Amino acid sequence: MILTKAQYEEIAQCLVSVPPTRQSLRKLKQRFPSQSQATLLSIFSQEYQKHIKRTHAKHHTPEAIESYYQRYLNGVEKNGAAPVLLELANEVDYAPSLMARIILERFLQGREQTPPSKSVINNMLRDPSQIPDGVLANQVYQCIVNDCCYGPLVDCIKHAIGYEHEVLLRDLLLEKNLSFLDEDQLRAKGYDKTPDFILQVPVVMLCPLAVEGHIIHWIESKASFGDECSHHAYLHGQFWSYWNRFGPGLVIYWYGFIQELDCNRERGILLKACFPTDIVTLCHSTA
Repeated sequence: MILTKAQYEEIAQCLVSVPPTRQSLRKLKQRFPSQSQATLLSIFSQEYQKHIKRTHAKHHTPEAIESYYQRYLNGVEKNGAAPVLLELANEVDYAPSLMARIILERFLQGREQTPPSKSVINNMLRDPSQIPDGVLANQVYQCIVNDCCYGPLVDCIKHAIGYEHEVLLRDLLLEKNLSFLDEDQLRAKGYDKTPDFILQVPVVMLCPLAVEGHIIHWIESKASFGDECSHHAYLHGQFWSYWNRFGPGLVIYWYGFIQELDCNRERGILLKACFPTDIVTLCHSTA
């Protein structure tokens, strides 16, 4: 789904005042019925992450942490079965999984008198049954399963979706009988920053691919929507590095992108929202 910048901003503006819940996502789908669920979810998640980054610091002051912890203690003392931590996160407009991390760190620090290690925290968030307090374990669990933008559950889902689209792309390349090297093969050859697939050039014949008149030597799969913020980060962190090493390439944003971002075609980076159907193999002898 390719959106104009104006269309994207209309969707983003609707997200300013809604909480990051599945109910909000359903309302967004009703408001924009022509957009796919996957595209809206990707935009929804990215916009909320921007909001969290802007407000992160205020939730991590010593005063804020102590206030949240005391409110949590008071809440579970009244009713330990109520979703105290989840409601607190929603009230202060912070991601439930991140609020759970704050409270869990504060709880463990109070027991051990030393800050807990990041690995201990991460393990307990992935498996709340490891938390040495049944009430807190249940509260953390409620936050994890009700957070659609952050947390170990969301991380697992994103990883699985990313891998699924890489496999899809691999299958499409094989279906087209195209020779390629994948990311693991490239790293085995000593490359550090690599795209998902390099289109392999045989020794005797040079066979780059042409997509809409643009030659490409590599393809990168992104199982997300390409908004301005993420695309510019990818450009400077990945795509231009690939271009410098391997030449021009193709980026597939499977959930769409902002149309105006596809402005570097002449410089060697092409954007698509699906695998191109008009691939032409340009072969000529080196002899």
